[in-house]
Amino acid sequence: MIDLYYWGTPNGHKITIALEEMGLAYQIFPINILENDQFQPDFLRISPNNKIPAIVDQNGPRGGPISVFESGAILQYLGRKTGLFYPDDEQERVEVEQWLMWQMGGFGPMLGQNHHFNKFAPERIPYATDRYINETKRLYAVLNKQLIGQTFVAGEYSIADMAILPWALRYEWQGIQLEDYPYVQDYMERLTARPAIQKALSIKV
Repeated sequence: MIDLYYWGTPNGHKITIALEEMGLAYQIFPINILENDQFQPDFLRISPNNKIPAIVDQNGPRGGPISVFESGAILQYLGRKTGLFYPDDEQERVEVEQWLMWQMGGFGPMLGQNHHFNKFAPERIPYATDRYINETKRLYAVLNKQLIGQTFVAGEYSIADMAILPWALRYEWQGIQLEDYPYVQDYMERLTARPAIQKALSIKV
């Protein structure tokens, strides 16, 4: 059994998608980030950066519990644990990892800043808004180009796709017109047709 400390954000959805796709048993412990649950001492012992998601795997690699924070690290851990969606072949694994890191270092943080300055900032700051919208468009263009001629971002379906999709699903928040990125649009349609992804995205807390 895996304990998932979760809220319904793009980073949270990454892990429910992985758990559903990998067929792992899990239970959700809601961390209401709107009520500052992420700063509670019990949660900080699991996730010292006070961010969701985090997991505790009761059957860790040494036979006891192990906690993992940071969504990318969790995806890699679950991929290694199950042998699914994270290839053993080094060249194939590098392909997955570089797109996972692309999401972790760019497609998540830059789109997150876009969300903040477009939707949540108490005052409109045109320079910041324009900066993050422009960077968002650049990143979508990178993804669109990568998807030309292939079904998934790293060849076969992988944890990299699980990381990218939840952020792309917020495209309307980001000022993105999907028709400008037709390969991304087709990619999202393929992914959201998967039953495991549909189940993961339907989870409400």
